[in-house]
Amino acid sequence: MDINTPTGLLAGLSPAAFMQKHWQKKPLLVRQALPGITPPATRAELTRLAASEDVESRLVSAFDGQWALRQGPVGKLPPFSKPGWTLLVQGLEQHVPAAYELLSRFRFVPEARLDDLMISYATDGGGVGPHFDSYDVFLIQVHGQRRWRIGRQPGAVLRDDVPLKIIANFETEQEFVLEPGDMLYLPPGWAHDGVAIGECMTCSVGFRTPWRAELARELLQRLMDDEDEPRSNRIYTDPREPATLTPGLVPEALLAFARDAAQRALDEPLALERALGEALTEPKPRVWFDPGQPLAEGQGVCLDRRTRMMYDKAHVFINGESYRAAGKDAQLMRRLADARGLSAADLERLSEGALDLLQQWAEDGWVRIAV
Repeated sequence: MDINTPTGLLAGLSPAAFMQKHWQKKPLLVRQALPGITPPATRAELTRLAASEDVESRLVSAFDGQWALRQGPVGKLPPFSKPGWTLLVQGLEQHVPAAYELLSRFRFVPEARLDDLMISYATDGGGVGPHFDSYDVFLIQVHGQRRWRIGRQPGAVLRDDVPLKIIANFETEQEFVLEPGDMLYLPPGWAHDGVAIGECMTCSVGFRTPWRAELARELLQRLMDDEDEPRSNRIYTDPREPATLTPGLVPEALLAFARDAAQRALDEPLALERALGEALTEPKPRVWFDPGQPLAEGQGVCLDRRTRMMYDKAHVFINGESYRAAGKDAQLMRRLADARGLSAADLERLSEGALDLLQQWAEDGWVRIAV
């Protein structure tokens, strides 16, 4: 993708212009962003996926004005003729090639921010109520019609009588009816309410927005897990601790030991970079890989659609693991992460060690022979 070339996907804006003008700033409605689009999965396929324990799904209904939420697996759905319910299936790109291809159209955003593609199947009147997300989202209509109402809602108040995060004081600023092929981009915090007009399907491409505390907790845990100091230096000792009249007071020496332990982990060269890359590429809990086949000579490779691969100046990260990389091998591994594939000619340029590593990834199912 040329990030400086205008594209119909973004209403004639180039990806670079879209990121500058709209990303995390203001909504964008794109009529016929994807003309001729068809649903990436059929109703029957979604029903099967929702019933699986390996797939994250939810069933939301508002029968007789009573909101209800059921977490998956969802073994039985309401009748398709009954209005007012919605089936949500997360991570569709992990299970359906067409969903993976649709998600790949948005790789002008860094892989570290890309989360997944969710599909919403709804009967007439179905929806999840007015709400807001803390992340960027592209809402793509792939079947039927859905009416969207959106608005800035700085003083949003959530209802406390329903099992969903529904805004009680939602106010509409703009309203659109999306047809198949239409797309609506919303930045974080924009309240929105989508209601199906007849049977419809909507795909949502969502992006990660890690909270500072959540990210710090994850990174510190990984940093401490990686600590390789001698055991004698890792255990707190207090041979000079005096008797105390204030046993509830945290000893200063223990506080200093804790501060030193955290600082040592942060000061380790490239430790933070390694921990971040491993955290960003860690597969989600329900993601698993089928054993793969050995690489064939004279053929290219591609990443499995469930594989997350990234890199920084010193490392290559894949599915929660990190490897130091430099020189020609690093260039080719970075190409694999960016393009999600390498040609047979590229493989011939890899060192023996890098080829062995790629072979292991293939056997683990992370990398597959390109078709």
